[in-house]
Amino acid sequence: MERTAVFIDAGYLFAAGSTLVANERLPRSELHLDHEVLLAFLTKLVGELTQLPLLRIYWYDGTATGPTSQQLALGYRPGVKLRLGYLNREGVQQGVDSLIVNDLIQLARNRAMADAVLLTGDEDLRVGVLLAQEYGVRVHLLGIEPRTENQSSLLVQDADSLRELTRAEVQSFLSCGHSERTGAHPLREDDASIEAAATSRAGLEAAAERVAQELSREELAEVLKGGQTGSVPTPIDRRLLVASTQATGGAPLTPEQKRRVRAMFFAECRKTFQPQV
Repeated sequence: MERTAVFIDAGYLFAAGSTLVANERLPRSELHLDHEVLLAFLTKLVGELTQLPLLRIYWYDGTATGPTSQQLALGYRPGVKLRLGYLNREGVQQGVDSLIVNDLIQLARNRAMADAVLLTGDEDLRVGVLLAQEYGVRVHLLGIEPRTENQSSLLVQDADSLRELTRAEVQSFLSCGHSERTGAHPLREDDASIEAAATSRAGLEAAAERVAQELSREELAEVLKGGQTGSVPTPIDRRLLVASTQATGGAPLTPEQKRRVRAMFFAECRKTFQPQV
């Protein structure tokens, strides 16, 4: 099928990206990734590289104790598939390479994609690239400047095309709060609170959108009828609150979060439901 799938190795993105923007590899706690900007950038880049529609974006990451709120919020976004390996005691990703290789091979074998756009530097992914190419898939390799220092030369040789992300492009979606290295102000407690609130809101929005899209037409009509009084039917409300709790990291929702997500949910239902003529 003439579509493009994007495969993102989050470990590579954060490691090579932080080295580029901060001149050294930083822990994720000191980094901020703007998912909205990144996803929009990748969608546009796919069109430029392949001139084909986007199938979906696959996001590969590791976790030690379960998905983080940021990972869950990303996974709920339309057109994004979250794949999680795990982190060992040293904080190194394990099992992620095999997930990427498996998806590359399965999508190629099933003719679900004609092109693959791969952001990584790991030589272990060569087997997936080579097998996908045997099924006729063109593989476009993305690297982060300077890719000669963070990508396997053998992986580069196997790719059908290469594209290096510049410092300006990476800085558009990845930033850090380390003042000594970047000249920016360090993150203050109120900054952290603002960022946490933004992450929470993104998770609630994603949950509200997902649950609304899963409803049948009859359920949508029932929700909108109840919306006149501000109440969500109990079974649907339960699904909404469970999804919202998962999307915000698993902690119990506050009364304000419940009020907010219900308001978002009604708005999504109104957008989704179109009265029949």
